[in-house]
Amino acid sequence: MAMIVNPTQSKGACFAVVGRDILVKADGSSLNFKDLCDLKAMQPEADFFDEPGFGVCALGLNVESAPEGYVLKTIRQYFAENDEENSFRLARARALLSWRRDNKFCSKCGGALKDHEELTSRVCGDCGKTYFPRIEPCVIILVNKGDKILLARHVQRNQDVYACIAGFIEVGETAEHAVRREILEEVGIHVKNICYRGSQSWPFPDQLMMAFTAEYESGEIKAQEDEISDAQWFDREGCPATPQPGSIAYRLIHNLI
Repeated sequence: MAMIVNPTQSKGACFAVVGRDILVKADGSSLNFKDLCDLKAMQPEADFFDEPGFGVCALGLNVESAPEGYVLKTIRQYFAENDEENSFRLARARALLSWRRDNKFCSKCGGALKDHEELTSRVCGDCGKTYFPRIEPCVIILVNKGDKILLARHVQRNQDVYACIAGFIEVGETAEHAVRREILEEVGIHVKNICYRGSQSWPFPDQLMMAFTAEYESGEIKAQEDEISDAQWFDREGCPATPQPGSIAYRLIHNLI
């Protein structure tokens, strides 16, 4: 479907994205197209596009604080407060803004990319190679052992939070293969009865999180030191700090999917 860059009108849901946050009106009302135009006037170089086919109109801003009349809200919080359809639109807006920012030149010949006239893609003006938005599939898994669940504290997290095991699907793998491999690599145990539970777009910048549960089969926990700082079996009622609402990890841990 065609993408209109710097539109003059739009009927889509309007989002002003600032990194991992969005701007929302201080009075709680929804942003409209005029709001986006006014915000773009403050930062003329900001990327601005409309996708009528998906009902998305998005502006990517680079500001340190919210302008007068607006406040910043995390995208995660928006996901927690909104239904799947509205969350999809914001996820798409954020992911496409990131993709457009990072894809300006052709990896084949170095030529400048331009927007396709009919598709959500970019085309090299020199060699004609077409580039579509990328999605990186990931698995996220909650492992059960009787009444207990396996949670881990990840080295790269800057918070003292315990979460599910997760990782990217490697080339050639099925999702189920990735589930078994990630768990064995990160905590040294084998699992069985792998069951798909749902998915979530996680546009930071372009992950598709596929959620699974699995049952413990064998082995003792041995954390992969460069990935996991601690991993333990916990009672559901006695879990430490875990991810907040708005992520599929929260829904897995709290048995909501």
